[in-house]
Amino acid sequence: MKPDLRTPAAALTRVAAVVAMAGLAASSAGSAAASRQSGQPDRQDVGGSQLAGTGVVVNYPSAAARRLPRVPASAYIIADATTGQVLAARDPHGLFPPASTLKVLTAITLIPLLSPDAKVITTRRAASVQPNVVGLVVGRRYQVAALFKALLLISANDAAVALAQASGSFDRAIALMNAQAHRLQAYDVIARQPNGLPAAGQHASAYDEALIARQALSSPAFMKYDSLLAARFHLKRRKWVTLVNQNALLTDYRGGIGGKIGWTVRAKATYVGMARRNGVTLIVTVLHCAPLREITSAERLLNWGFAMDGKVRPVGMLVPPLSAAAAHSTSPQQPGPTPGSAAPGRTGTGTAAPGTAGTGSPAPGTAGTGAAGPGTAGLPGTAGPGSAGRQGRPVASRTRGISAALAAGSAVAALAVICLLAAMARARRRASPPGGSRSGP
Repeated sequence: MKPDLRTPAAALTRVAAVVAMAGLAASSAGSAAASRQSGQPDRQDVGGSQLAGTGVVVNYPSAAARRLPRVPASAYIIADATTGQVLAARDPHGLFPPASTLKVLTAITLIPLLSPDAKVITTRRAASVQPNVVGLVVGRRYQVAALFKALLLISANDAAVALAQASGSFDRAIALMNAQAHRLQAYDVIARQPNGLPAAGQHASAYDEALIARQALSSPAFMKYDSLLAARFHLKRRKWVTLVNQNALLTDYRGGIGGKIGWTVRAKATYVGMARRNGVTLIVTVLHCAPLREITSAERLLNWGFAMDGKVRPVGMLVPPLSAAAAHSTSPQQPGPTPGSAAPGRTGTGTAAPGTAGTGSPAPGTAGTGAAGPGTAGLPGTAGPGSAGRQGRPVASRTRGISAALAAGSAVAALAVICLLAAMARARRRASPPGGSRSGP
């Protein structure tokens, strides 16, 4: 008599199923525990569930309502800056290289910390960045206010590094930028370079760039720098250069009040724009757009937004910044004190003291007039979209979740093996004749 192998095989199948289900449950429990301990929502839930999709999201009031324009961009957001309502979006939480639009985060992070009258000495690191755009000279002192003008008018990459080092150190500035993004609940943002030049793992989303732009609108100093059409920059002895604002929205679009353009090979064209008409202020962000079409695409989206604001049901909301206490308690990294700060208006060695933002700034949204040159200097290729994981999920929380999942999975697996061995032993006993001899074939 042959042993019936179906019984242990069935047992093995059942055990395998139990192990798989238990592993999934344990993993989910560990992940949930990590999320609870991190205190942060899933990044794609920020702003509302409709914003978790990757396609175009819009709630038309009727079949006859004005349709969204088709623009050559992989992601965008159009939002009301005052109410926070997101009017329409495409892949709002998709991760893309930000290119020079990241300079908006650099500016809103450092403007409150650096006195506009302080001077900083250009380091070799700042002067050697390529492309440097404005051409800072090693060892020369530059006023902080002038560096911010170069940063926002002509997207000067060397000015971005000089300002970052003025915070105390380059690494401290990056930590401050990521902490600022965390405070704004811009969890899709990971900053690695203050100028947005290529860096592994550096990315942002259209939604998060709208959060950053909304914060910029609340900064009179930022809006003063950003809306300038031109400025003179004292590069070195007997040499002045004229900085012409690259944001054509300021002159080519009725109500344009500010913004920032960017471009790299991987990022393609990127753009953040702000406009105001009849008391309504809109923000538009565009990522991974066809080159030289970012501003015209933004203008078409703004036209739709002004026509449909108050008529469409919002697809989500721009979330408010975290309170200081909440931001501090969940921040992924807390920058240390600024070393070697220089007093405002005095010469420092690459460091400007924290001070007040520029005074005498107009209210956010002052429109400029005159000509502005479109386009931005071509930058080398940037790294593609990085991992979906965002800054700010504590490593300890993830470790505890994984450990719990592994422990639970191991216990279930051990129990399953014991059950399997017992089932196979019973099957052998039933199949064997008395005395232990096996039957012939």
